[in-house]
Amino acid sequence: MGARKRISAGIRKEAAKERTRAVLRNVPTSPRKMRLVTDMIRGQEVNRALDILKFSTKESSRRVEKLLLSAIANWQAKNEGSRLEDSNLYVKEVQVDGGRILRRIQTAPQGRAYRIRKRSNHITLELGSRKQEVEKISE
Repeated sequence: MGARKRISAGIRKEAAKERTRAVLRNVPTSPRKMRLVTDMIRGQEVNRALDILKFSTKESSRRVEKLLLSAIANWQAKNEGSRLEDSNLYVKEVQVDGGRILRRIQTAPQGRAYRIRKRSNHITLELGSRKQEVEKISE
C-alpha cells in the first residue's frame, strides 16, 4: 500500500471512530413502507424520535425503535464518561436501501401465473451531537 493510500485510510478510520451508527439488514418490510417511518424521525432529537416511534401505529416503527436504541447503546459504549442528556444527540442520517427480493409464484386464471415480489430492506441509522457540530463550526 502506498503512503497516500495509507494516510487517507487512517483519516477515514479516525472519522469512522467518531461516527455512531447502527445497521439493520434484511428487514422483511418493503423499503417504501419503511421510508414512511424513517422520514418521521430524520433530524429529530433522540428522545423525541423514540416517542414518535413508540406511539406510531406502523408495524415497521417497532424495528426502527429497536435500531435507534441500539445506536444509542453504541454511542454510550464509545462515550463512557459523558451523559446522554448532556450530549444533545439527534438522528443525523437515516438511510433505507432495498434488500433481497424473494420471488414467489401465485396461480392465476387460465393457466397463467403471477409473480409476487416479497421485498426487504436495509436500514442505516447514524446519530450526531449538535454540541460537537457547534464546536467544529466555531473553530
